[in-house]
Amino acid sequence: MTRTELELRSQPEVWQRVLDEPSGRLSVLPAPDDRVAVIGCGTSYYIGDAYSRFREAQGRGLTRALIASEVDRLYEGETILLISRSGTTRDLIRVADRFTGTRKITGIIGAPGTPLVAACNQVILLDYADEISTIQTRYATSVLTLLRRSTGEDVSFLPGQARQALAAPIPLQDEDHFVFLGTGPGVGLAAEAALKCREAGGVWTEAYAISEYLHGPVSAATKGTLVWSFAPAPAELARAVRDTGARLREPQWDPQAELVVCHRLAVALAHRAGRDPDSPRFLSRSVT
Repeated sequence: MTRTELELRSQPEVWQRVLDEPSGRLSVLPAPDDRVAVIGCGTSYYIGDAYSRFREAQGRGLTRALIASEVDRLYEGETILLISRSGTTRDLIRVADRFTGTRKITGIIGAPGTPLVAACNQVILLDYADEISTIQTRYATSVLTLLRRSTGEDVSFLPGQARQALAAPIPLQDEDHFVFLGTGPGVGLAAEAALKCREAGGVWTEAYAISEYLHGPVSAATKGTLVWSFAPAPAELARAVRDTGARLREPQWDPQAELVVCHRLAVALAHRAGRDPDSPRFLSRSVT
């Protein structure tokens, strides 16, 4: 197996380790009613978007996800939560430098002794979830497991669903166009699924909120399209997809576990295209 495959297959065990963390370690994360700006780049931004929706659904306070390079201002009373696997990402370091001394900055970081660790007021180090691979799989989902747990949601079922997702068939036929749909937290996870397949497989991917897909994008679907919904598809959507000749996949698990199957799909697409999933074209582990 490639490094990427080995790492993505370790997700049930790493998620369980996150769930076994002492509850006191989570005390540095946002408290109920805190206003939070969760900031990331690429995968970390999509995980932040999913967390923001999970957190608000649990009634834990106003939460919004921001792309690090696009942070223009923060609202009054907003604290910063940074997500970074490498701890060296240029755009996140710039955010930390900009707000040091004026805002409380908490980081969830995968690598110790890195610049972002030093720039934060407090840090949760998830070095056991870190990866060698360029493409993020287990680190990002482990962060989301941690954050979902911190909202008070019961996520004890997640490792079991991940094991099922690793054992299930990869739903790949001869498609060359992939559309991922979600609602609520699934919107960010659909975007992350699309990113994984673009990074590894170099294929045409899209991601939308479920109902938004009918506002134009569906017109690009053909019999070579797989439309993968992370939430049950309304009858109107299912009918529209069927009319295009595309294939519709409905969810079997929580959106986070659905993402595990998408990780496997991304690797399968890389192999089909003769690409190395461990070394995606033009990408590095961190944009520094």
